[in-house]
This record gives sequence, structure tokens and C-alpha cells, in this order.
Amino acid sequence: MDLSLKPEYRQFREEVREFLNESLTDDIRQAGRLSTSVFFDKERTMAWQKILHKKGWVAPHWPRQYGGTGWDVVQRSIFAEESLKADAPQLIPMGLQMCGPCIIGCGTPEQKEYYLPRILSGDDFWCQGYSEPNAGSDLASLQTTAVSDGDDYIVNGTKIWTTYAHYANKIFCLVRTDKQCKPQQGITFLLMDMDAPGITVEPIIGLDGVREQNTVFFDNVRVPKSNRIGAENEGWTVAKYLLMFERGGQEYAPGLHHYLKQIKAIARQQPNGFGGYLLEDPHFMRRLGEVEIEISALEFTENRIKAALGSGQSPGAVASMTKIVGTELSQKLTQLAVEAVGVAGLPLQLEALQPGSGVDPIGPDYALTVMPKYLNARATSIYGGSNEIQRGIIAKTVLGL
Repeated sequence: MDLSLKPEYRQFREEVREFLNESLTDDIRQAGRLSTSVFFDKERTMAWQKILHKKGWVAPHWPRQYGGTGWDVVQRSIFAEESLKADAPQLIPMGLQMCGPCIIGCGTPEQKEYYLPRILSGDDFWCQGYSEPNAGSDLASLQTTAVSDGDDYIVNGTKIWTTYAHYANKIFCLVRTDKQCKPQQGITFLLMDMDAPGITVEPIIGLDGVREQNTVFFDNVRVPKSNRIGAENEGWTVAKYLLMFERGGQEYAPGLHHYLKQIKAIARQQPNGFGGYLLEDPHFMRRLGEVEIEISALEFTENRIKAALGSGQSPGAVASMTKIVGTELSQKLTQLAVEAVGVAGLPLQLEALQPGSGVDPIGPDYALTVMPKYLNARATSIYGGSNEIQRGIIAKTVLGL
């Protein structure tokens, strides 16, 4: 797909570049550069969301009637590419990319009227209550219960790996409302306030030393039935609709190309131990070239998906394929980056990674984020449904196995 063919797209690209150049402040750009995860510095990311909301560009993939831009798939791609080049932080996805589309597709008119404007503005910060200590990839085995009590449910149980639960004021949850049926049945989709009595959040510190994940405990939490999305016991259908956006609602190729360029820049500066630079090492550059070919193949596949979406088709099982390839290529790239910087990537420098800290990094600037990105990328093939599960989906729905 050649995005430069149509003059209107070239004009749109210039409009996006001009807006980003004028609107991105130095501290917001720094937050984008220092990010080591798919999640970014909360304060500056939410400031960027409010700037985009004021412009009307905060949810490019939403229908125009609910606050979206009305852009086609090519325009959305251009915006994503230029945002990466400009070091703009990626917006927190749980509300805009997951819960919002789910409410649009499955919510009542009242739910859409209340929740969608607050998601767009950032007034509500969402987290996702899916996985449990004994229900990760086998999500249908979840045991958190919701017992009917008049106009409310009483919720008890535990959710784990809950990203940014310590910041969120809202959580969307899968709960079990019927135990006398098949695992995929008897599940209900609920929206909850994080400050409701009975909710406790405990931190999980990752390998990179960052608190991104949490465990959330529910002890007799009262939730109005009006906060239910879809019918009771039909939450699995709602969850699959949401997971389609979590797994296939993003493009991997632009971000992979961007990081590939950064690794090449490292290779131009990193000594190879023989009086030259890593860029002159044929073995390393061959491996980098192989990954670049794979990224290009993924890019063409994503372009075909965009063309299908533009004609109103659903990504379906192809979302599982791009999730597998995109996350595993991300892991390959982060491993090559670690090899490139060598011992310079070893120091743990949490303070230097905080935007605005003023702490100088130990060693070259380009090595600061390499190891934290590598550690965080280990999880990409697990969250959103592990890649083993994605391969099972492809085997069943595409290959008929």
C-alpha cells in the first residue's frame, strides 16, 4: 500500500506533522522517548490525551457519531506513523481501545451517553479485570463471582496482572454469575468503580523494577446491574468482541520499523571491539536484516487487513496471526538491542527513566531504555491471550483442526 499516491493523503500527513510539532511539549516528547513499555508516564500521557481530545483526534478508530475522527484506515495509519516519529506517547489503551469500542458495540444508549465522553476526555481511567490467579490464558475458568441481590450484584474474588489498577478509577470485569453450565457460559461483563467499598489493590513489581501490574481483591463489592454490558450470562460474547480490539486493534509494523531504526542508530555508535562499530559486523547486520524482512512481510499483511477493514470486514482470526507475529518480532528486536549495547545495558536506572527527573544516565543515552524494554517485551506474547492460545484459534477457525 503506497500512502503517497493520493495528494489528499500527502496533505493530511503534512497537517498531522504540523499539529504534532506545535502541540507536543518537550516533557511530553521526553515521556515518549523514555517509555520502555506499551504503557507510558501517566501524567504526561494524560496531558497529551487532553490535547488530542481538544483537537478532536483522541479516538481515530471510533465512529464519528461517538467522538471519532471519521478518518479512513490510511489516515489512521499516517497519524500513527507520524506520532511515533515525533515521540508522542501512546495513549493508555484500556479505555480508548478496549472498553470504549466494547460499549459502542454492546452497551445501552444510556451507557454510551455516560461513559464514552468520559473515556474520550480522560476523566475516567480504566483498567481490565480479566485474568485471575488460576485463570490466565484459560480465561473461561475464572471464579470471581457476582451474586444477584435485587438491583445489584455482590462481587467476590480476585483479579491479577491488572495493569495500572493503582491509577484507575474504573475497571471492566468478567465475573461468574452461573456455575451450573459450561465454562464459557455463565459469565457476565460488569463495569465497576475502583473506589467502591471492598476493593483492594496490591502491587506487583515487574522484572524491570516498575509497578505496572497489580492484584485486585473484591470483598462483597456491590455493583448496580445497570453497570452490566450485555445480558446476564452472556459476558463471554462481549469479552470476545473486546479481545478482537485488544489483539487486532493495533498495527505492529510502524512501531517495529521505528525501533529497528533506533537499533541501527545504536549500531552506528556502538564499538564492535575491533576498532570499528557494530554496523560493520556482518553477523549482527545479517540478523538485523532478517528481522527487517519479517517486519516488512507483517506490514504488507497489516495493509491487507486495513484494506479489508476499509470495506467493512472484520479482522477475525487474522487478528490472532498479527498478534503472534508482531509480539514475537518485538521480542527479537529487543534481544538484538540488548546484544548491541552489551554491558552498557546492565545498570538498573529507574530514576533516570522518569521524565523530568534530571538524573543523568550511566553510560550512553541510547542504552538507557534497552534492557527495560527487553524485560517488558517478555510479556507481550502472554497478555491479550498467550500466543499459544492464538495459534489454537487459528488452528480451529482457519485450518479446521
